[in-house]
Amino acid sequence: MATIFSKIIKGEIPCYKIAEDEMHFAFLDINPLAKGHTLVIPKKEVDYIFKLDDNELSRLVLFAKKVAEAMEKAIPCKRIGLSVIGLEVPHTHIHLVPINKESDIYFGKEKLSLTKEEFETIAEKIRDAF
Repeated sequence: MATIFSKIIKGEIPCYKIAEDEMHFAFLDINPLAKGHTLVIPKKEVDYIFKLDDNELSRLVLFAKKVAEAMEKAIPCKRIGLSVIGLEVPHTHIHLVPINKESDIYFGKEKLSLTKEEFETIAEKIRDAF
């Protein structure tokens, strides 16, 4: 059964796409910890990041680095935090979160509620910087 992320890649579920290549896809998290919170995923459905082979893992991290560099240009922050939790959706994903302090990447805190227009503006800024 296809994961929600596979459905997003196929365009069956809408998203705020940031970037894509032949093997990877990046889009805004719809329950963000911070403005610009982005998910980076392989197009190949693999449940656990450490089940990717070395080449796939390396490529995923390098793609995430490019996305993070664009985020730093588009979103005011001290750093882009990276987290891999992998329990909520059975499809490998990296969270990239603009942070100014460590607690900004605490997943237990209340998520932001953004309008469609805010999501679109943020996605456009990051895409333009990519």
